[in-house]
Amino acid sequence: MDSRRQVPRTDAVLADPRLVEAAERLGRALVKAAVARAQQRARDGEIPPAAVADAAAADLPEHATTLRPVVNATGVLLHTNLGRAPLSPAARDAVAAAAGCTDVEYDLATGRRGVRGRGTLEALREACPAAEAAVVVNNNAAALALAATALAAGREIVLSRGEMVEIGDGFRIPELLAATGARLREVGTTNRTTAADYAAALGPDTGFVLKIHPSNFRIEGFTAEASVAELAALPAPVVVDIGSGLLAPEPLLPREPDAATVLAAGADLVTASGDKLLGGPQAGLVLGRAETVARLRRHPLYRALRVDKLTLAALEATLRGPRPPVARALRADAAELRRRAELLAKELSAQGVAADAVDSEATVGGGGAPGVTLPSAAVALPGGYAGPLRERGVVGRVEHGRLLLDLRAVPPDEDAPLARVVAAVARGES
Repeated sequence: MDSRRQVPRTDAVLADPRLVEAAERLGRALVKAAVARAQQRARDGEIPPAAVADAAAADLPEHATTLRPVVNATGVLLHTNLGRAPLSPAARDAVAAAAGCTDVEYDLATGRRGVRGRGTLEALREACPAAEAAVVVNNNAAALALAATALAAGREIVLSRGEMVEIGDGFRIPELLAATGARLREVGTTNRTTAADYAAALGPDTGFVLKIHPSNFRIEGFTAEASVAELAALPAPVVVDIGSGLLAPEPLLPREPDAATVLAAGADLVTASGDKLLGGPQAGLVLGRAETVARLRRHPLYRALRVDKLTLAALEATLRGPRPPVARALRADAAELRRRAELLAKELSAQGVAADAVDSEATVGGGGAPGVTLPSAAVALPGGYAGPLRERGVVGRVEHGRLLLDLRAVPPDEDAPLARVVAAVARGES
């Protein structure tokens, strides 16, 4: 009999209880695709026809998304390509709780329309008391675009030539600002810009003075820059992009600007990212004077840039909840990291894997704390492990022909699963 005729029909396979449950959880299209792949394997003689349902069930994804969880063993705490800050358990729970209908813009006491994301805005002001008001948009670029549009469309933004920043993927801040209809008025030089340079450029067309933290590079040597306090003394609003999202000073990163200090120095607005050192979801934070923030909130562009309920929930939980993973990774003890690396290397060596514990250096990443390195520890493996482990969702970095699995950004509870994946690769398991 033709083996093709022995392959069970799709509707018969889909009646399997496991696949019925999966269709409810993942959607019928994903399940049918898994069944089709299993049927083709049976036609090709790879599996017996009776095993089609088993093969389809084993081939189903865990979630109805192509995004795959990964282990960030790169030593870059805020890896942009890996989604930057991982959310805390509290933030993940908050996202799940907000996934249904919520009172995101509804006052349950009065039955009337309420302030959108009021709890998140209150949490921001509590975390940064120097801010009179706050607004949240979908990323820091959006925060800058909203500020430029609301305060300087058709007018001038005065900024230093040394702060004409390009960030990842060729994205240039000056081009973003110009796209809002504002005109850029460059002052000073690449390495030296003084308060007098800004003052000389002010005029009736000035929308605001902008200071941008060059978060992914450093200029050293014969340099000078105007402080926020000096700029605040000028007769123009001051907007400061601090970039990485610190709301208060961080002793481990003394050169990284924070919102509280900048606002205390007299800035009208501060913009920052929510998914960097703050450790929350992707978001653009705008903090500052109530009147200035209100101008941004009332602008029509705000509607296009505002965040959804899931982001608001995750951000509030990050602000109110326990220390997020990024903060824990930043403060991880180097000796403890070395101990973990030695235990992992010993366990893997016992299974025949050529593994060693080595000292390593981690970085903040995500455009934060340029030039700052953090002492760390890693498990060193042969370089040939890089590809197979990456395909299994473990991303490290290759140095001098060896794969380093840096543990600073890896939570301790992921050590055991990490060891199992490495051992499986060593055994050649799929």
